Amino acid sequence: MGFFEGRTSTPATTNLIIINVLVMIMILLNEPFMIEHFALFCPGSHYFRPWQFITHMFMHGGFWHIFFNMYTLWMFGSVLERSWGWKKFLLFYFVTGLGAALLHTGVQLVEAHVYMSRLADGSYVAAQSLGMLYATPTVGASGAIYGLLLGFGMLYPDSVLMLLFPPIPLKAKWFVIIFAVIELLTGIFDLHGGIAHFAHLGGMLFGWLLIMFWKRKGTLYDYKY
Repeated sequence: MGFFEGRTSTPATTNLIIINVLVMIMILLNEPFMIEHFALFCPGSHYFRPWQFITHMFMHGGFWHIFFNMYTLWMFGSVLERSWGWKKFLLFYFVTGLGAALLHTGVQLVEAHVYMSRLADGSYVAAQSLGMLYATPTVGASGAIYGLLLGFGMLYPDSVLMLLFPPIPLKAKWFVIIFAVIELLTGIFDLHGGIAHFAHLGGMLFGWLLIMFWKRKGTLYDYKY
């Protein structure tokens, strides 16, 4: 049996976690180099490189950032990988991660356009904001992680999850809806600055689109990938 074969093990999830941890070690060894070359920057920034749409998904901003992302990846990713097989799971993971990056970047480009239009009026604040936008890196697997949450909620909507705060049981479908609403509101009203809320929503959106596509084709549980 090949290394990636079998539905009882979760090699894709395991290897994603290992890669993320190894990249975290590289960040600790040389953070400026790693951030400059592999974090995701807004197009228009002189730091931007096309490969950052992929590489930023394996980078994190600290211990708790990677801990919670990897814990969620292990908890929900392993279930989805057993349901779909490793190939389909990886396709879903990267589609949601890239979708998250695309929506996040789209929002940034809209912001940049607004700032540049204000520059014509000599706005010093707009110049500062544009410079900060171009200099701010985005890191983390959170977009793909939110995609996994969405996927779990759609495949197992009546599974009961125990919340930490408050410690009450909640069905997966309501858990996902609540998280989506929170991300939408915090993104619109710019709450909890420094968090890419629209990236989280992008991961959920592209996860929903992909699952609906598979459902319409009748291939949601087709392992031929």
